[in-house]
Amino acid sequence: MLRRSTLAERRPIGDVVRIAEMLANADLVAVARNEDSLIVGVARAISDFAYCTYLSDLAVDVDYQGRGIGRRLIRMIHENAGLDTRLILLAAPAATSYYPHIGMDKHESCWTIPPLEGERIKTS
Repeated sequence: MLRRSTLAERRPIGDVVRIAEMLANADLVAVARNEDSLIVGVARAISDFAYCTYLSDLAVDVDYQGRGIGRRLIRMIHENAGLDTRLILLAAPAATSYYPHIGMDKHESCWTIPPLEGERIKTS
């Protein structure tokens, strides 16, 4: 699914163990399927279910984009985390025009620390 979207460019799709850890440690995962049960969209989030929900992945198969799938996945995640939580995401450069289109507000101050090569922290 990630390869059929643009998200594969920014995720470690060649590292099966890491992808498995990403899914196992997510608080919420929403999936969209087509009529043949093929996954055509996925959203993954981390939440405290009280104040904030970080939407860490949103991917829709390029052949299915523009049909409202991303919007519905975001809504499912937000509803399950609690609509009173603040939904937060970092937009891919190519998707920055999408989020205002669906009613999200831009926030000017986001800060990150990139992964330190060779210093991966184990989660278990």
